[in-house]
Amino acid sequence: MARDLHPVAWWCWAIGLAAGASSTTNPLLLLLLVAVASVCVVACRSDQPWARSFRLYLWLGAFVIVVRVLFRLLLGGNDAGHVLFTLPEIPLPDWAAGISLLGSFSREELLAAVYEGLRLAALLIAVGAANALANPKRLMKSLPPALYEIGTAMVVAITVLPQLADSARRVRAAQQLRGGTHGRVRGLRRLLVPILEDALERSLALAAGMDARGYGRAGSITPAQRRSTGALMVAGLLGLCVGVYAFLDHSAPRVLGGPMLALGCVLAVAGFVLAGRRVRRTRYRADRWRLPEGVVVASGVLVGVGLWAVQHWEPLVAHPGVEGTPGLSLLALASVLCGVLPVWAAPPPLTVARRELVPA
Repeated sequence: MARDLHPVAWWCWAIGLAAGASSTTNPLLLLLLVAVASVCVVACRSDQPWARSFRLYLWLGAFVIVVRVLFRLLLGGNDAGHVLFTLPEIPLPDWAAGISLLGSFSREELLAAVYEGLRLAALLIAVGAANALANPKRLMKSLPPALYEIGTAMVVAITVLPQLADSARRVRAAQQLRGGTHGRVRGLRRLLVPILEDALERSLALAAGMDARGYGRAGSITPAQRRSTGALMVAGLLGLCVGVYAFLDHSAPRVLGGPMLALGCVLAVAGFVLAGRRVRRTRYRADRWRLPEGVVVASGVLVGVGLWAVQHWEPLVAHPGVEGTPGLSLLALASVLCGVLPVWAAPPPLTVARRELVPA
């Protein structure tokens, strides 16, 4: 039966894809990750406004790659390799030793910039896939009470691009009905101002509606409760920081690793519970966690863990460098293809046509 998948499941899946992308610079694996995310979005997205924002993330990823290459061209010249072209080098003072502006640009520098930009683009596209698949309003409803105010700000922030995409679609349709010039430059100028004005008006309307419903209210909290909650949260954060540092730094005492991590987690959870008691919320038709949600989360975890294993067991596949031809392995290919499981595991998206068939 058609229904919306739990939004947390989509975000867990996307985080797994992003973790896998951060573990490799192999362009073949990164392009395959982008293809997996695109296929899942096309097959599983609904017809809501935020579902149309994925194209913007694809363009943003392409823009990131171009900017990364331009910065490498500007600041990363004069490396050994097969020189593609040479630009006039701009001399810099002695205090800027080690930095060069322009100069010769080699093929290896171009490939390194493309690989690094492609990895960042894959991270952005994974986030864009979650933003296009998950319902942001239901995501805010699924957050624990302690993260109520923070979650509200996060949901408003991640819906900026979907609002811009929806505003662009409506403004473009309205201007096509009115007619007029259709040149790219003039059309872009006629589109930008109405799109930004419409997005600003919708943001102000959202802020006014949230303020009218009591979002951001302090509630009846005593100074003692505020101090105890803050102390627990700060102590938990310090414990986590010390534990992570001791776990990563082999020269630190090992006794500070696991115990401090455990103590920091306990204090943070206690702070969350204490902070959540002062937030009184009711949920109408709370989202339930079912088998498809578990399969979607497991697919993202398999992608992240699999590419992490490839990075440690097959470093030449995860990071092939710029001198040789990138290759693939069975483990790397299987790990990335696990991310396409939501195409079959997730229920059909809830669209306008399918809502009439769903019983009330």
